[in-house]
Amino acid sequence: MAVPQTRQELLHAIRTTYQKLAADLAGVPPQRAQVATLEGHMQGSRMSVIDLVAYLIGWNLLVLKWHDAKSHGRPVDFPETGYKWNELGRLAQKFYADHRDENYPRLLERLEQVHARIVELVEGEDDASLYGKPWYEKYTLGRMIQFNTSSPYANARSRLRKWKKESGIN
Repeated sequence: MAVPQTRQELLHAIRTTYQKLAADLAGVPPQRAQVATLEGHMQGSRMSVIDLVAYLIGWNLLVLKWHDAKSHGRPVDFPETGYKWNELGRLAQKFYADHRDENYPRLLERLEQVHARIVELVEGEDDASLYGKPWYEKYTLGRMIQFNTSSPYANARSRLRKWKKESGIN
């Protein structure tokens, strides 16, 4: 999929990748979602499907947090308070821990809810606010949203589909 350049393209990318991912996630039996057999976010690590969903929720929530802070004139700790960009594996572990006690159906609901909030955020913007100027360093708001929503959705779907094939899950 081409890199979105407009609000409509960004909405299409977010919705399309999410819908495909959600369909694949729905086909994972809840008991299998708990087993850490998926390739993890840190080299040589393993994660569960639950961890994968927690990771996506974590990044979507960060986008909302960043946007809220910036829109209210508050400073933003990118990527997250206490983490640097070269510590994303450690941040992934935090996301897994944040949702460790939630069951798979509840996590899928939370992912759907945060996805809806992202869509609402994008719908409230226009092309100029999304792509007209840098928002974080050289990146526009639209690009930062895409980096942390539709791109991870696509990556997660690729990991999930490979795992499902290897695990014999249709």
